[in-house]
Amino acid sequence: MEKIALFIDGANLYSATKSLGFDIDYKRLLKEFQSRGYVLRAFYYTTLVEDTEYSSIRPLLDWLDYNGYSVVTKPAREFTDNLGRRRIRGNMDIELAVNAMELAPHVDHIVIFSGDGDFRSLVEAIQRRGVRVSVVSSVHTQPPMIADELRRQADVFIDLVDLQGRVGRDPAERSNRLQETPRFLERRAAPSGSADDDDEGDS
Repeated sequence: MEKIALFIDGANLYSATKSLGFDIDYKRLLKEFQSRGYVLRAFYYTTLVEDTEYSSIRPLLDWLDYNGYSVVTKPAREFTDNLGRRRIRGNMDIELAVNAMELAPHVDHIVIFSGDGDFRSLVEAIQRRGVRVSVVSSVHTQPPMIADELRRQADVFIDLVDLQGRVGRDPAERSNRLQETPRFLERRAAPSGSADDDDEGDS
């Protein structure tokens, strides 16, 4: 059975799927690649901004951490540009590249979820070690998320549009889940013959 490692550039994948109009169901994504071989590791990389407006990613990271993913984070750096605007800078390219090179001798196939052209030389270096590299991104966004040089270097290019049916979150399921009352907030139904009957007995 082929040994596979997944390397997910969180910000890049999020931008691509947002442009394509769907959300990734990370449980389905893991199952999809487990059906193709033995997934030795699944890494998810993202920078974190210490700011309440960005804290919505934390529940996802916690879920990933408990459900088969290795989450790698680092703080994003804030800076002010020459027009005085607050900007955020941070990428995880180095962390992803180091982990991929470390794991390459132990796997047959590395799958990189990113369209970033900076990864071309990483892909080439992994291939020189005899490891097959697939790149997951999209040419269907405007402009295409996948850098041409990265697409050409990869052994296999997988377009997110082709994966959507197997790894996308069902929009109906998402809206239903948002409307459901969380279990811990539901009031337990009183067993028959308790609270209400006791009140009647007291009167």
